[in-house]
Amino acid sequence: MTLRQRDGSAWPSRRQAPADVPVIDPEALRWRPDTGTLLWTTEGDVRRGFGPAFFESQRDGTLIREIPLPPLFHADPDRRRGPRDNLGLEGLALTSDGRHAWLAMENALIQDGPSPTLAAPGGPCRFTQVDLASGKPSRQIAYVPDAIPVRPLLPGTYADNGVSEILMIDDHRMLVLERAYATGTGNSLRLYEIDTRGATDTLPLERLSADNHRPASKTLVADFTTLGLTRLDNFEGMCWGPQRADGKRLLVVVSDDNFNPLQVTQFAAFEFTG
Repeated sequence: MTLRQRDGSAWPSRRQAPADVPVIDPEALRWRPDTGTLLWTTEGDVRRGFGPAFFESQRDGTLIREIPLPPLFHADPDRRRGPRDNLGLEGLALTSDGRHAWLAMENALIQDGPSPTLAAPGGPCRFTQVDLASGKPSRQIAYVPDAIPVRPLLPGTYADNGVSEILMIDDHRMLVLERAYATGTGNSLRLYEIDTRGATDTLPLERLSADNHRPASKTLVADFTTLGLTRLDNFEGMCWGPQRADGKRLLVVVSDDNFNPLQVTQFAAFEFTG
């Protein structure tokens, strides 16, 4: 399947795209059972002036619609506000009734706070709930990612942490996967649970500060370094597997190999008892 633009053509690569045509960087994909369609997000290309976007497509890749995002997510050519490049919409989850989608930013908007560092947590990431029938955002909450938990082998080289995927447990509880990477050290992953009802609605707020909202509180579910995996790669996908015979749920995660021959596409499945 090839994801297609409105005119039916394939999306161009960054090398091929004219200046006025966006380049997509798809990060999340969900099957919509009630309509038999695909919901997906892209981080956009902020350096070229295109912010994150949210789409619905047919199974063959034909574009049905782009679901508009709040102006907060538009790219700012001066980079004083809005999303950071390559740190946009990373997670996508459907509510159990199929009526709403939650969209999760990997890091904070520029005006909301910094990216995580080794010394401090990041600014609040915005998680936005969208009503799929109307295509309009209905609510938004804030989530604070951890400080970078692992140091690079060589001090001063690249390291990061952010939200890589979300998944609804029930109508209100959500799993949030944080994925960190440090050069020479590798990946670190932690899975948290939040209750979306415990956070204030940030949708009306142009800028988040400590005194104008309450972020979601989070509870650690699992540190992947303790789960017995022989390798931890770049896990960015998460879904529920088939119902187990004993009634417990199967949680499946998958990694993104970034088209890098030194990485792998890795699947792992766990019993979930929450």
